[in-house]
Amino acid sequence: MFLGIDHGTTAMRFASEIGVLKITRSDARTFTLDDLDSLGPVDGIEGCALTYSMGDAIAAFTPIGRVRNRGVVSREGAGEHVGGGTRVFDALASSEIPTFVVPGIHRGSPTDPRFKAYSHQASPEKVGIAYLAVREVGSDVVVADVSSNTVSLLVRNGKIVGGFDACLFAPGICHGALDVEAIRRIDRGEESANQAFMHAGVDYTVPGPERHRTIAMFAAMECASLLLLAPDAEVVLAGSLAPLVAEEVSSLLGRSVVVRDEWAASRGLSLIARDLVAGSSDILGIPVER
Repeated sequence: MFLGIDHGTTAMRFASEIGVLKITRSDARTFTLDDLDSLGPVDGIEGCALTYSMGDAIAAFTPIGRVRNRGVVSREGAGEHVGGGTRVFDALASSEIPTFVVPGIHRGSPTDPRFKAYSHQASPEKVGIAYLAVREVGSDVVVADVSSNTVSLLVRNGKIVGGFDACLFAPGICHGALDVEAIRRIDRGEESANQAFMHAGVDYTVPGPERHRTIAMFAAMECASLLLLAPDAEVVLAGSLAPLVAEEVSSLLGRSVVVRDEWAASRGLSLIARDLVAGSSDILGIPVER
């Protein structure tokens, strides 16, 4: 059995060939490996691909025993530290399960250098979504993960080219880019930049009836931007909002889109775990350390 672990914004999602499991990040603070029993016997786990936060201190799939500071530059910044992800990471680190930590996509990644105008392009679980998309749809694909935030990636010829992180372009439900108003609040000392990011999503900025349409429009714009570099790529929407905005995104793009749900990341990560244990030297163009 192979395990994929998605450290999401609101929950930890686990997937194996047998099933899936979701634990809120708060509840994950008491996590033990026994919690995985519903996915199959823990002693039958042959490998795991684990994500943690932004994964910006590593640029390769790395055995968990060789990772320092859980693979992040800092826990400060764009996001909320709850403690559940840390608990899960440490439980796997102290186990005998062969576990690889998945890198985020950032300036140290082997992507198109033009995307490195920004320090960060995607957190590690998006690599899982992209891998699932390539396996199911094809080697040229634009992936948009639409949920608490919106992150999009381009894969061309089976390799990640680059993408737009949550704080750059399209908003999600909770998070989004910092606009002029937010910058002014920060400069006045009314809130931190991270606090501004945490409520820059449409739930805070757009009237209720327009929220899903707004997310659909910006998600479509991100996809259209990436399609400039790969016009024939398929478009895949994933995340909790994907089924709700897919029709609008498809209409705006003038093309069909493939829809996957909130389990796309953990399922893709379980496939990555299988290939890592089998000896793959790279995943989507990202190197593997042994």
